[in-house]
Amino acid sequence: MGTTQLESVPEPKYWHLKTVLTEALDSEFSVGEILPNERDLAARFGVARATLRQALEQLELEGRLQRRRGVGTTVAPPRMGVSVGTEQHVWPGGPGDAWQSVDCTEAAPPAAVADILETGRDEPVHTVRRTRMSHGQPVAAELLYVPASSVPDLSAIDAPAGAAHARALLRELHRLELEGQDSAVELGSARADDAKELDRLPGAPVLVVTTRYVAGARTAALSVATYRADTCRLTFGDSGGVEIHHPHRHAS
Repeated sequence: MGTTQLESVPEPKYWHLKTVLTEALDSEFSVGEILPNERDLAARFGVARATLRQALEQLELEGRLQRRRGVGTTVAPPRMGVSVGTEQHVWPGGPGDAWQSVDCTEAAPPAAVADILETGRDEPVHTVRRTRMSHGQPVAAELLYVPASSVPDLSAIDAPAGAAHARALLRELHRLELEGQDSAVELGSARADDAKELDRLPGAPVLVVTTRYVAGARTAALSVATYRADTCRLTFGDSGGVEIHHPHRHAS
């Protein structure tokens, strides 16, 4: 059988422009700085505005740019490290936890969650909703599912609803001896509720990190955290992995 050789495919014009824009971001702009409008940028680089938009959309997807309502297109901060697979086991809400509690409700969880928690599919569980911010922007939203059996004394605590009730539940959870935890990561698309919390459009790429907390040889809690894929990077191990920094400096 004969062999064939694929002809070289020319680089799309917008892709070349993306490379040029990346170099400009590194040498001329600072984090948070607003880019010139599309008309001026297209004129500067000698391209059609449609080509420019494709390049800007790719840079936004890669986390180099952010489009903020009422502000414009700005240079994004470095991606936030998300530690996955670390050997250090800690309960949510422990020392150094960067999450902010929003509220706490009690309802039947999704069927897949109920199966992991080994609760009845119609059995209510506590659901703590938390958010994580970076540089003033929401970067992650979490749903922490906790069965009533993990916090049996919670009903005796006089804590109002909302964030205070969520914090009280986390304190009760810390009474258990954490035996271990395991995490899984997958790429997904933002659902309508996630998109609203993360200030993204529905369908935007997200990283879904599911963490199971084990105490008393059973799943004591389950976290489903949704991270913006354009602002986060995963780190493995206690050291946090390799750091990559973009200069984001002004030209002298």
